[in-house]
Amino acid sequence: MQLTRHQTAAGHCWALDGHFLPQGLTLSSLLSLPQTALMTLLNSLSSAPKGLPPITQPPNHLLAPIEPNQEVWGCGVTYLRSRDARKAESTVADVYQKVYDAERPEIFFKQLGWRAVGSGEAVRIRQDSQWNVPEPELTLVINAHSEIVGYTVGNDMSSRDIEGENPLYLPQAKTYNGSCAIGPAIQLATADQLTNLTIKLQIERDGDLVFEGETATANMKRNLPELAAYLCRELHFPHGVLLMTGTGIVPGDNFTLEAGDLIRIAIEGLVLDNRVA
Repeated sequence: MQLTRHQTAAGHCWALDGHFLPQGLTLSSLLSLPQTALMTLLNSLSSAPKGLPPITQPPNHLLAPIEPNQEVWGCGVTYLRSRDARKAESTVADVYQKVYDAERPEIFFKQLGWRAVGSGEAVRIRQDSQWNVPEPELTLVINAHSEIVGYTVGNDMSSRDIEGENPLYLPQAKTYNGSCAIGPAIQLATADQLTNLTIKLQIERDGDLVFEGETATANMKRNLPELAAYLCRELHFPHGVLLMTGTGIVPGDNFTLEAGDLIRIAIEGLVLDNRVA
């Protein structure tokens, strides 16, 4: 089952598998429910005698599958490739080895829901940075009860030179206008269904493919319930939360994004497309 968010004449509206949910049913209300109750509700709505109205508007009305009440958080150094990339860019490389080996994962605030952009919208590179990359990431959807109820595709845009200069600059390297893209939909799933998903990244420039890479969630050092549990250990999210789980695909040290590039991230049939501004 997939949830999508749409702009309509009546305002923002959620849909389930291509059919509009009742007006006023929000992601916040859905994520306030335990996972079992959430699935029971959606199953009952989809099987109602009259059914749900089908979506009829064009695809450009598709919005990022998040609301202003949700936050997006991120994880770092969860893949070996990410650890190696961070060590290569940093003047204090041992800090990344320590967090890779540590019991406690790296978790950081990424973006407010209203600042996240959806598929087809522009992401940005900072004007004060010379080394910028996308980070394709499985993004968990977590309810108010700290349960993983699904996933979406995330792009954790990063300024590698800023973070590499000093790890304390991480918030500036990670959180700025246009730094967070998610979409195009939320795929409802349990945590044990996410253990071996394929993640693909392609970057096109002037119609030419300039980078592509692939990894799988099976390559993560940490498991997904562990990451969700650490995020929710001392933080409550009454409206739910999205958690980017780190990247296992990092372009080489000689690569940086340019304005106009097309970033395409695919995870098991969900495809997130964004141009770079």
